[in-house]
Amino acid sequence: MKYTSAFEIIGPIMVGPSSSHTAGAIRIGNIARQILSEPPVRVVFHLMGSFAETYQGHGTDLGLLAGMLGLATDSNEVPSADKIATDRGIVYSFKKAAAGAHHPNTVRIEAEGSTRSVKLLASSLGGGKAEVQELDDLPVKFTGEKPTLVLYHADRKGFLSEVSQILNANGYNIARLSLERWAKGSRALTICEVDETLRDDVIQSMKMAIPALFDIRCVHIE
Repeated sequence: MKYTSAFEIIGPIMVGPSSSHTAGAIRIGNIARQILSEPPVRVVFHLMGSFAETYQGHGTDLGLLAGMLGLATDSNEVPSADKIATDRGIVYSFKKAAAGAHHPNTVRIEAEGSTRSVKLLASSLGGGKAEVQELDDLPVKFTGEKPTLVLYHADRKGFLSEVSQILNANGYNIARLSLERWAKGSRALTICEVDETLRDDVIQSMKMAIPALFDIRCVHIE
């Protein structure tokens, strides 16, 4: 993870107390919510390392819930995220897990909506920055700071070419592209980061023009 200014190390405008334990947690929760693409009804947070040891005192629990609720890092509602989640009928819990080789500030989120579910492992790296390292048990790497397409699709020849052609035809530059698969010839997951904000019509074009595409989610942390 690269930092381009001192402000990135200090962290974003936020409700404290910690950019790593609070702001980073909010961003992780927000990424999980965007991938879920619908309001959560049940969430389990598996906390690792220092997240597990200090999550209540440093507001990590509230930060993660705030992100799942779609709140920003500077929202005055962050301290009330637990009450808001309860009022909305969200069933949530926090569990401690072994960190292993992961970063000390790491959480595995298992979230369910009314029709979808997502499993995500991500770390807070300081200065409010976060990085996703696993998605639905596959290794990935993205931050959500660039507009990001999360594509669930069949593992077949030509898929990346079809995605690239549509993006190129609509004036998009691909910043990063990676593909992982659950099994050869079965289901696969592509993460595609671009430099420009993704338009709804481009997303609809992909859905209509690429038969192998099962589902598409968009992530962007402003």
